[in-house]
Amino acid sequence: MRKIAEAPSNEAEAGSGGVVAVTRALQLLEAFGMAETRLSLAELSRRSGMHKTTALRLARTLAQSGYMVQRDDGEWRLGPAAGWLGARYQSSFDVNNVVEPMLRALSHKTGESSAFYVREGNFRTCLVRVEGPQPIRHHARMGEMLPLDKGSPGRVILAFSGEPGKLYEEIRRRGYHLSIGEREKGVATVSAPVFGLHWTLLGSVCISGPADRLSKSKLVGHAKTVIQAANHLSYALAGGATDKTPPVVSTWHPN
Repeated sequence: MRKIAEAPSNEAEAGSGGVVAVTRALQLLEAFGMAETRLSLAELSRRSGMHKTTALRLARTLAQSGYMVQRDDGEWRLGPAAGWLGARYQSSFDVNNVVEPMLRALSHKTGESSAFYVREGNFRTCLVRVEGPQPIRHHARMGEMLPLDKGSPGRVILAFSGEPGKLYEEIRRRGYHLSIGEREKGVATVSAPVFGLHWTLLGSVCISGPADRLSKSKLVGHAKTVIQAANHLSYALAGGATDKTPPVVSTWHPN
């Protein structure tokens, strides 16, 4: 996790164009891992790089607005306001009415887990996931920040964001990308881009599973299904849902 200097000067604050107090407060919220429900003040201090007194002051301030809650044993957890922010973020993609049902249909057709990834700065994050029916399957962790240049979901996002290079030209030409063990050993994925209104790139849809079950030939075989799901999702998120998939689904080129 990033470390924030404990006492930056006013010049550093002004020069960065940000507000240090806000940055520190966000760093405190980001200290919680995906599976962690509570943290001690000492751990919050260590992960955020702040003195305990600073961390405590910020935690109490966040608690006043419901973003953090102090437990009876003194430890801290995220508050309901933090969850509400996440829910509002998901609602901007119409998760319940559009994205999740589409992913469930994709998992049903392919028999594999499916996920929708969006870009967050120089990373990608899993916004929604649907577990496949197989007893052995890949588990994508929602909200986890992952590299864009490792794995097919990120590669697709980069390609349709205009990333230069032969690999990305090929992805744009095909309209999909597959990877085997690129980011995570033993995991295979195939992904396609999702667009919104006016061909604005929203993210990528993928299916994933164990590499010993999803060979390259099987991934290629699933590619058309993934592309169709991505196109249907694009139409729905753009406000014009249709069951028809255009005859040409790739060859899109950024300016």
